Amino acid sequence: MTQALPPAIFLEDLHLTLGQAASSVHVLKGVNLEIPAGTSTGIVGPSGSGKSTLLMVIAGLERVDSGKVSIRGTDITGMDEDELAAFRGRNVGIVFQSFHLIPNMTALENVAVPLELAGANNAMERARAELEAVGLGDRLNHYPGQLSGGEQQRVAMARALAPEPAVLIADEPTGNLDGETGRQIADLLFERQKQKGLTLVLVTHDPSLAARCDRTVPVRSGRIGENTAQAEAVNA
Repeated sequence: MTQALPPAIFLEDLHLTLGQAASSVHVLKGVNLEIPAGTSTGIVGPSGSGKSTLLMVIAGLERVDSGKVSIRGTDITGMDEDELAAFRGRNVGIVFQSFHLIPNMTALENVAVPLELAGANNAMERARAELEAVGLGDRLNHYPGQLSGGEQQRVAMARALAPEPAVLIADEPTGNLDGETGRQIADLLFERQKQKGLTLVLVTHDPSLAARCDRTVPVRSGRIGENTAQAEAVNA
């Protein structure tokens, strides 16, 4: 009998409070979530609902007070910072709304950074290939300040994808872009996700972007509502 693969992401009874004393806020309140490998999930909800915090917990960039966070069958909850960083470098790619590129490095150098940190001996070759895959083969030696917002997000996407992660996290990936550029980035994001067989989890305020995911997960006041498969929503 073939053993079933673990979910790409498994969250169990997560609680997280930020701040102290009178200013403390219970951000996540008993969150449970399971995301199968190779699927795309859109996390939606109003500002302040906890959805971006949830994304940072999945990425290992925010620690919970209690509960379990498992990525590809590995419990990351008790890892120290060095272990988390190493695990994240191997398994999780992250695309932020504000790009977070290093301004004094070229596009090629920005994409090569995580590969070099991981000890890859062909970092520049892989970085070049990933930039070519996102349509920036002619912008390799440009600095972030010489690139448009859409081009900077393509660099950020290439940087996240170059280490070949199994999970791609995207926090408002089109939030800083105009409508047409945002659509182009969304097309590229889902195209690369399918080509690489990634598990994609994204936070967005854009209903059209969320609708492209296999399912949406609504977050309200730190709690998860009913998971909605897009196919079911269309047929309802």
